[in-house]
Amino acid sequence: MKNKPLFFVKKPGVYSSFQDLGRWGYQQYGVVVSGAMDSYALQVGNLLVGNERNEAGIEVTLKGPELEIQSTFQIAITGADLSPTLNGEPAPMWKSFEVAKGDVLSFGAPKKGIRAYITVAGGFDVPITMGSKSTYEKAGIGKALKKEDRIEGFETTGKAGIGLVSSEIPDYKKEVEIHVVLGPHQDYFTDEAIHTFFTSVHTVSAQSDRMGYRLDSPKIEHKSNADIYSDAIPLGGIQIPASGQPIILMADRQTTGGYTRIGTVISSDISKLAQLPPGGKIRFKEATVEEAKASVLEIEQELSQIAVRAGVY
Repeated sequence: MKNKPLFFVKKPGVYSSFQDLGRWGYQQYGVVVSGAMDSYALQVGNLLVGNERNEAGIEVTLKGPELEIQSTFQIAITGADLSPTLNGEPAPMWKSFEVAKGDVLSFGAPKKGIRAYITVAGGFDVPITMGSKSTYEKAGIGKALKKEDRIEGFETTGKAGIGLVSSEIPDYKKEVEIHVVLGPHQDYFTDEAIHTFFTSVHTVSAQSDRMGYRLDSPKIEHKSNADIYSDAIPLGGIQIPASGQPIILMADRQTTGGYTRIGTVISSDISKLAQLPPGGKIRFKEATVEEAKASVLEIEQELSQIAVRAGVY
């Protein structure tokens, strides 16, 4: 495919990195999955510009970049409302639109959520490592935006004006209910601790990042020991170390861990977590595996319907 210039990075923002749906199949070698924190928003953004769902987008955190457009192409902005503007005027969200050479895309204050996604028709020309364009800076994999970067993509024919109706757009709240499948180490906790876990309000700590969300919570007591033999860490696994303060493992989670896990967040609720700011409030609700599967199927049906509408099959 022929390359085309997309962006000149005037300002990179707080942290803006390329992410797709992750680097799967390498955890056995100690390679973290990474990928978009809010995978739903990324997938919708890709569909709106005519891409496959797994194409990489730019994940923008809290304060977005300032990008000078270098050619004409179609773009979509999904996820958090970080007050995007095009040439100083409000830019559409959850809808594909066309930009032209000389336009300037920038972001202001966060209104709802903390992570937005920029997708472009044809995708970004960035390195593929172990089958993924996702960034994991601690291992030197992938790419985060830097000042004066020149970002390229691929020539393609996209469509403008493809979007969601208001009822389909996620409502990112600062207080959320998160569904959790109990286990696998619930036997390490007292009955009172499990009751406390499900009945308390938990607050997202400022020490939270793409690796994990640390929560300020009433202490979740172990019967005796918080340590286990190290085992594989799933997305959404909730570790409880000896401090009794939960840690929800997110996109950049380690591959194995030796702390007890009281439960696992169902995958369809991860996007809600990903948009919570520090100080955000969580209530946990127990769910069954069957309920988790049903929720995933519902999300898949929504994405399939958007794909049909956008002409992506």
